[in-house]
Amino acid sequence: MSRRLEINEVAPRDGLQMERHHVPTDSKIAFIDALSACGFARIEVSSYTSPKAIPTLADAEAVMAGIKRVAGVKYTALVPNLRGMERAVAGRPDEINLVMSASETHNRANLRMTRAQSLATLKEVMRAAEAVDLPCNVSLSTAFGCPFDGEVEPTQVIALARSLADAGAAGITVCDTTGMAYPTQVASLCEGLRQAVPGLPLTIHLHNTRGMGLANALAAFNAGIDRFDGAAGGLGGCPYAPGASGNVSTEELVHMFDAMGCQTGVGLDALLAVVGSMSGLVGRPVSSQLAQAGPRLRRFPPPSWLAEQFQEGRP
Repeated sequence: MSRRLEINEVAPRDGLQMERHHVPTDSKIAFIDALSACGFARIEVSSYTSPKAIPTLADAEAVMAGIKRVAGVKYTALVPNLRGMERAVAGRPDEINLVMSASETHNRANLRMTRAQSLATLKEVMRAAEAVDLPCNVSLSTAFGCPFDGEVEPTQVIALARSLADAGAAGITVCDTTGMAYPTQVASLCEGLRQAVPGLPLTIHLHNTRGMGLANALAAFNAGIDRFDGAAGGLGGCPYAPGASGNVSTEELVHMFDAMGCQTGVGLDALLAVVGSMSGLVGRPVSSQLAQAGPRLRRFPPPSWLAEQFQEGRP
C-alpha cells in the first residue's frame, strides 16, 4: 500500500513575512481560501508576533477570523511567546507552532534570547496552552547548520527534541533554515529523532537555497518521515538568517510524491492554479520549475506537419 503523507502549506506565514510588497488582508484571506481547496493537511495562516517585528503579518487576527475553514484542514499560527499565545487563542487555531533555534547565535539573533531562555519560555507557553486544550508543535530552526555557528551537532537537536517532547509538545518540526542540509545528514538526523522521540509526529521543513530541497525531502521520506512543510511558489526565507532563500516549493514536493505513488491528498492542478496567481499577490514574478514545465505527463499537440507527412498508406 502506498504511504499517506501530510503536506503542510506555510506560504501565508513563512512566505509572506519576507515579501516587500504589501499584501492586503482581503488578498491574504482569498489566498488561504484558495489553498484550503487544494487538500492540505495544515495551512500556517499567520504569526502572532509583534507588529513592529514583522509588520507584514500585523493583521493576524483579521486574517484568522476571515478565512473559510474547510473540514479536514488544520489551521495553524506561529506564536513566539506567552503574549502571542494569548492573542492566538481568540482566533481559534487548531494548533500553534512555537519556535526556537538549535544553534545559540541564531536563537539570540532571531529571538533575542539564549537557548536556555527560549526553552523555558516555550515550556511556559505549552503549560498555558495545555490549560486551554491547544496543541503545540515546536519548530527547531537551524537543525542542519547555522549561518553564524556553522555545523550543529545532531546531539544538540535530539536533546532539545527530547526535552520538548517531555514538556508536552504535540510534534516537532526540524528546519533547514538556510538550505545547509544534505541528504545523508537529513537521513541520519531523522532516523536519530525517530529513535529518540518514538511516536511523536516529526515534520521536516526544507529550503532550496542550494538546490537540494527535493533530494533532502526524499532522504527524509526514506528515513520514515511522513510530514513535510512546503511553500507554494517556493516563497519564504528568514529575516535573521543571511542567505535564507525560499522554502522548497509545495507543488514540486506534491508532484514528486504523487509520481512515486504516495497519497498526499493535495490536488496538483488546483495548487498550480494558485501558484499561477501568486505573482499578482506579491507584486513580483513567482514560479517554479514545475509551474513552468507542468507535470511530467503534460501533453502537447504534435506538430501540424506530422499529419500530412504521415498520412495513412504513405511511407
